[in-house]
Amino acid sequence: DDSISFTSFNNAWCVASDINIVHVVWFDDRDGNPEIYYKRSTDGGTIWQADTRLTDDSLASWSPCIVVSGPNVHIVWGDKCNGNIEIYYKHSFNGGITWGLDTRLTSDSALSDIPSMAISDSFVHVVWTDYRDLNFEVYCKHSSDNGTTWGTDTNLSNDSAFSWYPSIAVSESNIHVVWYDTRDGNAEIYYKRSTDAGTTWETEIRLTNDDAGSRYPSVAVSGSTVHVAWSDNRDGIRPEIYYKRSTNEGITWEADDRLTNDAAWSSRSSLAVSGSNVHLVWNDDRNGNPEIYYMLSTDDGISWEIETRLTDDSLWSEYPSVAVSGCSIHVVWQDNRDGNDEIYYKRNPTGNAVYEEENKNFRHKITNLKLLCYPTPFTSEFSVKCSGGSDKQKVTLQVYNVSGRLVKSVPLTTNHLSLGTDLIPGIYFLKADGKPVGKVVKVR
Repeated sequence: DDSISFTSFNNAWCVASDINIVHVVWFDDRDGNPEIYYKRSTDGGTIWQADTRLTDDSLASWSPCIVVSGPNVHIVWGDKCNGNIEIYYKHSFNGGITWGLDTRLTSDSALSDIPSMAISDSFVHVVWTDYRDLNFEVYCKHSSDNGTTWGTDTNLSNDSAFSWYPSIAVSESNIHVVWYDTRDGNAEIYYKRSTDAGTTWETEIRLTNDDAGSRYPSVAVSGSTVHVAWSDNRDGIRPEIYYKRSTNEGITWEADDRLTNDAAWSSRSSLAVSGSNVHLVWNDDRNGNPEIYYMLSTDDGISWEIETRLTDDSLWSEYPSVAVSGCSIHVVWQDNRDGNDEIYYKRNPTGNAVYEEENKNFRHKITNLKLLCYPTPFTSEFSVKCSGGSDKQKVTLQVYNVSGRLVKSVPLTTNHLSLGTDLIPGIYFLKADGKPVGKVVKVR
């Protein structure tokens, strides 16, 4: 349409996925003022249903964040319908088909804005920036019953400086929150955790310590490993993407790791994690205008592969969000290649490598299937030996490039296949597809 559509400016996730259902939120001024819109795909991002307008008031609604757990889809956003900006919440119990009424989460005379949200089972956790204390602080609120009722507001930052742009992740009862804070004279990244689902909170930890600005953090967690990415000006005027991790649930932290190294502006990172696979997107103007870039770590953030450029047009692509479910990676961002800002989406259906997916109701007997690929890395050809699995005749071997495009598909009719004679050098993903059972491995 001719209106302007935006993802969130605060690293809040605007995309979420559970199995094959992908959910996207954004705010849009097609109705004369910004409103929250929602869209979903039920086939992993191939076909998309019509837009659903979630808010309907005469003032602005913006900065949405979405999370999902099974059929429960949760959305928070900032809304000015009561005269000042407050945090609102909405819930769908049936995967986004229908939506409940709006719930107002904050109620004070000051600004409450830029929320972020995380979920663990029926526990929903929301953080935001709030001005009720006459300076910007990070606040948190929880629901233990899938958003039906909510506890009291908790001030997490509580200092005389500005605390901005919180991001939250949760693993069982462990909650991890990061934000940037000016208490030290310049913007630094701070971290705070709760180990009892938000009942009590430990003292915050300063994660960065340099003379320049560190801003716009994103946090993700898998098990005991906590991942944080942010933009940092320590190397000059133009920020770079930095990364840090803790392997003991946030007790101690390893050294900063600089992930980008170019003479351009790298900012607005977004993280998603699945097991040992860490997925990072950000916008980068090394090509003259902001484009969306992607980077992958397959070893819990110890090392990172070379970045991949996801967009390539002459106008601006900004504010990306990333989500992962099963074998697939989903990315959304705002893009003005059409003359006005629109929401764009891209996926890699095999980008979450070395993942096993099973349907418990019906499965071919390939769960013991083993794929031996050699040589790795390969130059002109590689071979695949297959062993195990009693239904190989029902399996198709698919080869995808690093962008997720299917480049070769052959039936698994023999225990030995020669592949790669017509493939250019690079990273490929090999998927044994048993409909619905699958296994994915990565080859170079």
